[in-house]
Amino acid sequence: MAMTPSIHQPVALETKQQSYAMAMAVVTMLFFMWGFLTCLNDILVPHFKIIFDLNYTQVMLIQFTFFAAYFIMSIPSGKIVARIGYKKGIVVGLITAGIGALLFYPAAGIPSYPLFLTALFVLAAGITMLQVTANPYVAVLGRPQTASSRLNLTQGFNSLGHTLGPVFGGIFILAGASLTQEQVRLLPNDQQIMYRLQEAGYVQGPYLFLAATLFVLAVVMALFKLPVIATVEDHHAKSGRLRDALKHRHLVLGAIGIFLYVGAEVSIGSFLVNFFGEKDIAALSPQKAADYVSFYWGAAMVGRFVGSALLQRLDPRKMLAVVASIASLLVLVTILSTGHVAMWTIISVGLFNSVMFPIIFTLGVDGLGKLTSQGSSLLVMAIVGGAIIPVIQGAFADAIGIHTAFIIPALCYLYVVFYGLKGSKHSLVQEASSVPVEA
Repeated sequence: MAMTPSIHQPVALETKQQSYAMAMAVVTMLFFMWGFLTCLNDILVPHFKIIFDLNYTQVMLIQFTFFAAYFIMSIPSGKIVARIGYKKGIVVGLITAGIGALLFYPAAGIPSYPLFLTALFVLAAGITMLQVTANPYVAVLGRPQTASSRLNLTQGFNSLGHTLGPVFGGIFILAGASLTQEQVRLLPNDQQIMYRLQEAGYVQGPYLFLAATLFVLAVVMALFKLPVIATVEDHHAKSGRLRDALKHRHLVLGAIGIFLYVGAEVSIGSFLVNFFGEKDIAALSPQKAADYVSFYWGAAMVGRFVGSALLQRLDPRKMLAVVASIASLLVLVTILSTGHVAMWTIISVGLFNSVMFPIIFTLGVDGLGKLTSQGSSLLVMAIVGGAIIPVIQGAFADAIGIHTAFIIPALCYLYVVFYGLKGSKHSLVQEASSVPVEA
C-alpha cells in the first residue's frame, strides 16, 4: 500500500527554512561586527606609529598580537564550544571581545603600548571564539553544494564591516592627527608628550562605544533561540582527533592557503594609510587616506556579494585560481608604478580577495565528515598568517621601502593559485549534510 505524504511535511519544511533564514540573519550580524573590529587595526597602525614613535616592524606587532590570538585560542575555543554549545560559545565570544575593547580606555589613559597589545589580544580571543562557531555553522546550514555561496554571503557582510570600520576610525580616531611622525619628533619633549597623550585619548570614546555594543549583542544572542546543528555539536564534542584531520592533504594545504591569503590581505590593508601618504603615490593625510582604505575593503564586499551568486554556477577551484592570479598581477603592477596607478591597482586587489577565504575554507573541510570541526579549528588557527606576514612585510618596508615590500603579498597569492588548481583536489566523499533541529 502506497504511503500518503503527510500534510504536515510542507509546513515542517517551511518552518525549517524560516529557522535557517533567521539563523543566517543573526549569525551574519556577527560577521559584520568582527569585520568592523578587525579593520580598525588598519587605523590603529598609523595612529600608534606616531603616538609611540615606532618603525614599521614594531607597529606591525598590532597585527601580530591580534592574529596570534587566532592561533593560540582556536583549539581552546573549540573545546569550550564542545562543552557549552554554539549559542553559549557566541555569547562568551562577544563578552570576551567586549572586555578587550573596554581595556582600551586605561591603555589610552597611560598611554601604554604593551597594554594596548594586551587589549587587542583579549579582543581577538573573543573574535576567535566567534570564528570557530560561526564559520562551520554557516557551512552546514543548508546543502553542502552551496556552502561556499553561503559563506561568501556572510563574508560580504563581514566586508561591509571592514568597509565602514576605516570611515569610523578616520572620523573618531584620526580626526586630530595634524602632524606627521617626523614633525612630532621635532617638537620639544614636553610638547611631544602632550601631543601623544592627546592623540591616545582619541581611542577611548570609540572603543567604549564598541564595548557597549558587544555587551548588548551578547544579551541579544543569549535571548535568541538558534537552531542546533545536532551532528556538528557532536563533532565538536569529539576532541583529540586533530591528528586524524591532519592526515588529509587538501586540509593541510588549505590551512597554508588560509595562512598566506589572510597574511596578504591584512598586510596590504595595514600599509595603505602610510602608502597613500607617500609623496610619489598620493601624499594624502592619514584621515583622508583612511577613506581610501574603505574602498579596498568595499571592493571586497562587492566581490563577495557577486561571488556568492557566481559560485552557484561556477567551479570554486577554477574561480579561486583566477582571482588569485589577478590579485598577484595587480600587486606587481603596484610595485612597478607610482601615483594614482599604484594607488588604484592596490585598492583593486580587494575585489579579488573577496572570494578567497570562503572558497579555501569550504574546499579545506570538504569531505571530512566527522572531522569537520577539527578541520575548521585548524583553518581558523591558520588565520595566524595575519600575524606573521605583516611583520615580515614590515621588516622589508624598513629595509627596502614600503613600496617594494608589497612583493610579499604578491608571492602569497601565487600559492593560492596552486591550491585552486591542484592542492584542493582529493578523493574523499562528502557525508550527508546535517539537519538543524530546534534546541
